[in-house]
Amino acid sequence: MDSMLLLYLMAELFPKQSRAIYVDHQLQQPSAMWGEQVQQHAQHLSIPVIIQKVQVDVGNLEQQARQARYQAYQQHLQSNEILVLAHHQQDQAETVLLRLFSGAGVNGLAAMQQVDIRQDMTIWRPFLDLSREQIAAWSAQIGFDYVIDQSNHNIHYDRAWCREVLWDVLHNRFPKMQAAVVRSSALMQDAAEILEDVLQDDWRQCATDDQLNLDKFAQLSSARQRQLLSAWMKGKNQYRPSYDMVQRLQHEVIAAKPDAQAILHVNQFYYVRYQKTVYRLTAEILYAEKHSLISEMVMQRFSLDQQIDVAAGMFKVDAKNLGLSPQLLGRELTLLTRKGGERIHLYGRVGHWPLKKAIQDAQILPWLRHTIQILVVDNVMLGVFSPKGFWLAQSEFVVQDGWQPSLISDCNGIKNE
Repeated sequence: MDSMLLLYLMAELFPKQSRAIYVDHQLQQPSAMWGEQVQQHAQHLSIPVIIQKVQVDVGNLEQQARQARYQAYQQHLQSNEILVLAHHQQDQAETVLLRLFSGAGVNGLAAMQQVDIRQDMTIWRPFLDLSREQIAAWSAQIGFDYVIDQSNHNIHYDRAWCREVLWDVLHNRFPKMQAAVVRSSALMQDAAEILEDVLQDDWRQCATDDQLNLDKFAQLSSARQRQLLSAWMKGKNQYRPSYDMVQRLQHEVIAAKPDAQAILHVNQFYYVRYQKTVYRLTAEILYAEKHSLISEMVMQRFSLDQQIDVAAGMFKVDAKNLGLSPQLLGRELTLLTRKGGERIHLYGRVGHWPLKKAIQDAQILPWLRHTIQILVVDNVMLGVFSPKGFWLAQSEFVVQDGWQPSLISDCNGIKNE
């Protein structure tokens, strides 16, 4: 009834700009017939209509059906269009209560917004302040026929149980309950907006999309820490992680001993602490060494202004006041992968150092260390390619007016500042 009333309203307000979509979940035998009925009404109103069948995955039927429905909307929604939905006051109140029962916080209890601007779509819910009684009265006044979906009364589903069983109990005790719950949702939306302002400020201070600075993070209150972690872990996903997962990140990774190899796997990401930073990594990045195709030995020739794509990143051969001899340009040089136990005499430093120590001092991230390659000629170490740049080694080939590779972007595609 509410969706059909919305169709008539949009045909009245925006007769030339509106079009309708009927999502057939194929969960009930007459669903195709219902689509035909929607099509008849739309044609009567001169509104274009799309009949879209979807497959609902196994699992939580309500949640999976909702996901399939929104995927169908996204499939047909154009960049200049707004998705208009018929959620009303009781839908909002039910959503608040169901989220309360699931332990939701401020953002969850804010429930649905009348104008909901998302990354992938904008949603308008013009009926959100209307009661079901008002919608029924207007529908009767227009006099259209509509489908009554019997699954809406099946108390096996949480929302139907809330509507069929809980609602009358609460309404008999608190006659103004529905409006009061919706008013609480509006207050939560205000609170969520204020929290969002605080969150954005904390985000700018502490985080990027994939890194969390623990020194700055430690300066926040416990509540702001939890809020920031929840949003940071959510990333571009639709929903925030559970409270338990936020706590696990705090206890198992952030609070872990500095020498602990703590990793938390949540959804498609791995959260790893190194020094004073927590990194959010994909399996592809974290375990890149296991799937690495880097050759143990590569022969390479260099020329000025040449761009070199090596395992550690993209480099450019630049003329320098101090660098490698021009006699090496055009000569066949060797790139070796690091085996362990190598020593390097860094130019400007006293004596030979374990290459491992130089890597640690440079704070090369452990999951990127397999990209390090050693540049050699006639068994003489010329330097080392690393994700932090090229390290010149002390040798007989270091001269004034020489050349060196300069880092353009590292192996993750991050440009050198």
